[in-house]
Amino acid sequence: MKKRLLLALLIALPTLAHAADSVPVVEPKGATATIEAAAPQTPAAPSNPAAAAVLPSPKLGYVDIARIGADSERGKALKSLLTARKDALQKKIDGRKKQIEKLKTSIESKLSSMTPQQREAKSKEFQKKLEDFQKFVRSSEEELYTLQEKETTALFADVEKTAVDYGKANDFAVIVVKKELLYVGNAVDAQDVTDALIKALNAAGTKK
Repeated sequence: MKKRLLLALLIALPTLAHAADSVPVVEPKGATATIEAAAPQTPAAPSNPAAAAVLPSPKLGYVDIARIGADSERGKALKSLLTARKDALQKKIDGRKKQIEKLKTSIESKLSSMTPQQREAKSKEFQKKLEDFQKFVRSSEEELYTLQEKETTALFADVEKTAVDYGKANDFAVIVVKKELLYVGNAVDAQDVTDALIKALNAAGTKK
């Protein structure tokens, strides 16, 4: 399962423009005095750029997926599940392999006393047993792969959900997989959030 993430950080600084509007001269009918209202003066912009408000750097989090798999309780449980299933399948494979070898030894020890017809029959029997064994090995590999794919996909989905919740709660602009992170400029506040996500995953697992 491979995911490629594209990161784009766009920071737009608003531009404020102030226009001074003049109030027209009002000449009341029959009055000799002229009243003129002056336009309000616009405060001058500060000449020192440092006086302007400084925007905080965008927060970028990155996650080491391998560490989550190795150190989180979910990751450890998954490894234990796959190891147990692999060992059980391997035990069955080894048992069938011994049966094949035993049958082969038995046939070879009796070949000299067999008729051509008996040899042909035993050869077909052995070939059938061998094909069945090979099919069992392939099906065992497929079973283990399917289980691994299913469980790792579920784990990664939980990691994504945890990253979303943590990112929103802690004002992160984006959280990415560490291996996808090629460069981060000084203007970005980059943080490793792996430990935080492991802690959150463990807490979520305890509540279930």
